[in-house]
Amino acid sequence: MPFDTPEIRFETDFRTVDWGALREALIRDNFDNGRTPEEYERSAQNSFANIYVYSGDRIIGNARVLSDGVCNAYLVDVWVDTDYRRRGIASEMVGQLLDKLNGQHVYLFTDDMQPFYESIGFCAQPTGMSIVVGNWLGRSEPSDH
Repeated sequence: MPFDTPEIRFETDFRTVDWGALREALIRDNFDNGRTPEEYERSAQNSFANIYVYSGDRIIGNARVLSDGVCNAYLVDVWVDTDYRRRGIASEMVGQLLDKLNGQHVYLFTDDMQPFYESIGFCAQPTGMSIVVGNWLGRSEPSDH
């Protein structure tokens, strides 16, 4: 998936991410799920692969994948800032992550982006299920996640 917008850059090194700036961007764009900057960093450290997108110094997108490295992977946290959507950024991020997962079954969960994921080759599998063990993010208060 070629990407030809020179002012946009894709990075995979999570060690250079400003986690506070990422969280602030997610909050501004109504995409934050309650993690602290330190929890976002720990999520990245424990992932199989990460990708971050910048316009200048501003973080405008990210995605990551969890994988056993053999046959199963899970695509999570795919986000592009609202002001930068519909430019191919999400497709490029997902494509770069999928390139690292040859031969693996890749699953994801989405509430409202089914048409996008179908357009890049994903197929609906409506029997998925989930459970939160204890309280969301280990917090003391219950959550609806």
